[in-house]
Amino acid sequence: MNWILLTIAGLFEVAFAFCLGKAKETTGHEMYGWYAGFLVTLCLSMALLIKATQTLPIGTAYAVWTGIGAVGTVLVGILVFKEPTTFLRLFFLTTLIASIVGLKVVSH
Repeated sequence: MNWILLTIAGLFEVAFAFCLGKAKETTGHEMYGWYAGFLVTLCLSMALLIKATQTLPIGTAYAVWTGIGAVGTVLVGILVFKEPTTFLRLFFLTTLIASIVGLKVVSH
């Protein structure tokens, strides 16, 4: 169950990075709405991370959480914000995913 919570926490990390990106593109009240979304998703992400680390090893949980956030944020950057897609970027993204899976496999 805590692995599921940790995964959801990582997805909320992607959401708060997305909100930051959208806030950068907007002005006025819309910008403040995106910043509010950032704060809400940040709090949800942290709360779920705290809950997950009650039973999971902190080092593994934190690495998986940041890894999900990093992978998701890069994918959002490519798909939504039209950031460049290069071979090396995709190669290192793949190695990051493999590392996250490896940490999950070897944790107790």
